[in-house]
Amino acid sequence: MPALVIVGSQWGDEGKGKIVDILSAQSDAVARYQGGSNAGHTVIVGDKKYVLHLIPSGILHEGRMCLIGNGVVVDPQSLTEEINMLTSMGFNDVYSRLKISDCAHLVLPYQKLMDVAQEKQRGAGKIGTTGRGIGCTYGDKTTRCGMRAGDLRSEKKIRAKVETLARYYAPLFEKVYDVPVPNTEDVVRELLGYAKTLVPLLVDGPLWINNLIKAGKKVLIEGAQGILLDIDHGTYPFVTSSNPTPGGACTGLGLSPQSITRVAGVVKAYTTRVGEGPMPTEFDEKFGALIRTEGGEFGATTGRPRRCGWFDAPVVRRAAMVSGLNEILLTKLDVLDKLETIQLGVRYRVNGQETDIFPSTLDEDDSLEVIYEEVPGWQTSTCNCKTYDELPENAKKYIAKIEELIGLPIAVVSVNPDRDGTIFRKEDFFA
Repeated sequence: MPALVIVGSQWGDEGKGKIVDILSAQSDAVARYQGGSNAGHTVIVGDKKYVLHLIPSGILHEGRMCLIGNGVVVDPQSLTEEINMLTSMGFNDVYSRLKISDCAHLVLPYQKLMDVAQEKQRGAGKIGTTGRGIGCTYGDKTTRCGMRAGDLRSEKKIRAKVETLARYYAPLFEKVYDVPVPNTEDVVRELLGYAKTLVPLLVDGPLWINNLIKAGKKVLIEGAQGILLDIDHGTYPFVTSSNPTPGGACTGLGLSPQSITRVAGVVKAYTTRVGEGPMPTEFDEKFGALIRTEGGEFGATTGRPRRCGWFDAPVVRRAAMVSGLNEILLTKLDVLDKLETIQLGVRYRVNGQETDIFPSTLDEDDSLEVIYEEVPGWQTSTCNCKTYDELPENAKKYIAKIEELIGLPIAVVSVNPDRDGTIFRKEDFFA
């Protein structure tokens, strides 16, 4: 019963979409366990570029079944648009291969408006949300007033849930945030329209995926964001509202931990993050702009420029620790091709004390100094390398240095965005 979990092991945007797409070829099904349309997976196949926000990347492979798990918060508008986009691009079997857990919560106009209003009110203390209502939907889920995908089966339930949410949000919008309250009938009508598309895709998610695993199928499990954005284990409060850690895969799909056979962490050859929050190895603005342009470091969902920095070993060590990583899948090595020298953040000095791991809490008044090691660059293009042996010697030394710093093998090296720009040092990830 092989189940492989792929996690982002920095602050997200590590290139998980490409990795999941490639490994989908070895799987029977792909399931997503958390996050919402605030995340994007970019996959390049030939001359076509696919940006997926909710649907697992496995949908791009013929015959692969895909599940949006109960831990995902689903914007019905965004999902419907995504289905239509794939259909228009020739994927005519999306409806037969895509399933949605009927326990997944829905993102409605109320949560989107609240997200934007709260972020505006935070002012200088803003978190850097995408304004897509993700955190507010998780909040309503926790306070037990949310609407679930299964409610779309009944007009009566739709109306009752919308009216409940309207009563809850109306005084907040009117008296606190000065935001117009959505018209109840408009929201109900909109949801009834989405129900026609989405209800046929609903399943008992935990039963569906456990039956696959019980039958010996190979299941690839994908998350969104990265471990350092985990609501519990990330740089709180500058985090997402769910658990990208493998523990989130268990709750977000209804799986026993015993079902998970391997966990692989996707790691960029340098470091990026979007939005606010600490980032110890961040470049200065001039060099950051250079790497941002070289690496195309702009958010797949929002287009926001990503902050860029050197590889940060303490960050990846924490991700490896809380995730139980078995191996690393390294992406975007080619972005460093032109550099004469490269720095690696190997450990920190926090308030005068050295540490090898990113702190569980980091306050604004804490003193943090990164201790770097410098290695020579290779100043040769790696973009056309097909095997590990073809890589420049200094590139191989850089990879070996990361393995030494983290204590894990690097099983995949990505040297360009295309599927064939991937060097495998391990063939079967489900063995």
